Amino acid sequence: MDYGIDPHTALALLEWQIELGATEAIGETPVNRYEAAPVAVPPVPAPAMALLPEVDPVLVARAAAAGAADRHGLRAALAAYKHCELKKGAKSLVFSDGNPKARVMVIGEAPGRDEDIQGKPFVGRAGQLLDRMFASIGLDRAAPDPARALYITNVLPWRPPQNRDPEPQEVAMMLPFLERHVALIDPQVLVLMGNHSCGALLGRKGITRLRGHWAQALGRPVLPMFHPAYLLRNPLAKREAWHDLLMLQARLRETA
Repeated sequence: MDYGIDPHTALALLEWQIELGATEAIGETPVNRYEAAPVAVPPVPAPAMALLPEVDPVLVARAAAAGAADRHGLRAALAAYKHCELKKGAKSLVFSDGNPKARVMVIGEAPGRDEDIQGKPFVGRAGQLLDRMFASIGLDRAAPDPARALYITNVLPWRPPQNRDPEPQEVAMMLPFLERHVALIDPQVLVLMGNHSCGALLGRKGITRLRGHWAQALGRPVLPMFHPAYLLRNPLAKREAWHDLLMLQARLRETA
């Protein structure tokens, strides 16, 4: 059969193959390539992945909060906490404001835009209304006298995106820090501003039913009140807020 290759070219190709190391042109026995079974290539096992232990962010928060000996240590523990996604989108850690020796500790829900910028709780329009409300019964966050002072914080120290409501998991992570915060300040009375602070510490919501009634949380009396932001939207509710402020004033006078 003529393949169209002249003898000189064929010889040159053979010499080239010999230079490459070819020693045999054919095998000892013929092989039918159509019948030969394919060689099975063993699968390459995937590299073993080390199983990382699941981290419970609430347990981590509980341990971090318990290790804080004072409020400065608690703030540092919050700043070092890595499991709350809110931290990534917030400008500031909003920890507290006011006199840490105050008899009254006010707990709000979460920072808003102004609070996130300034790094202090209740400094926007709602904060200004809060200051006027408590000033009407002789209490002031800037007062040096603990009997006339306020200490203010929030359930969440970081602003939620677009001021959305706190999510249950976020509240659960921050609750150990809040409980430790209350224990370190040791106020006589807690004032819970709004639904989410009531949900965090009382396990109940429905501020219109809860306000105006004393409750107990963390071993001390608790007074739920309308959040100042709600009062800005619903001015007629200021009458109920005034009633609640008078209840607080009467309780403080009884325990003076």
